[in-house]
Amino acid sequence: MTRKESKDIARVEPRFFSPFEEMEKFFEEVWRRPFSVFTSLMPRLKTETDIIAPAVDIYEEGDDLVLKAELPGLNKEDIEVKITEDYITISGEKKKEEKIEEKNYYRYERSYGTFSRTFRLPVEVQTDKAKAKFENGLLEIRIPKSEAAKTKERKLQIE
Repeated sequence: MTRKESKDIARVEPRFFSPFEEMEKFFEEVWRRPFSVFTSLMPRLKTETDIIAPAVDIYEEGDDLVLKAELPGLNKEDIEVKITEDYITISGEKKKEEKIEEKNYYRYERSYGTFSRTFRLPVEVQTDKAKAKFENGLLEIRIPKSEAAKTKERKLQIE
């Protein structure tokens, strides 16, 4: 009887983080979702005033600065976007469905309440030409970069 050897397609080596990396990950999560530490340790402390912090991506695409925020369960009427020359703020409220008293909950994880996130814009933009679109729980904001911001970029020669 011949023995078949199994060949791994891809092998994943476990990565161990230094204590400093673990601490940094912990603080990033606490700042991103301040009450998540308490609600994960003691789920009964979860209240209607929990803070919802949407995940956000900010990047440059062509001549635009693009901001995408995940806002599942919200309607566009529940979201407000304010923009200045230096900052953009996304705020809103995720409203709780009618309270169902007679249900016996086994798990209660969905968050409700208000949120507000402010980001410093990394480049100069034309705020008067900014456009926002909300579709399927994803808010996309496109802001054209200013002419000055477009010309500030230059390619460096590598020696």
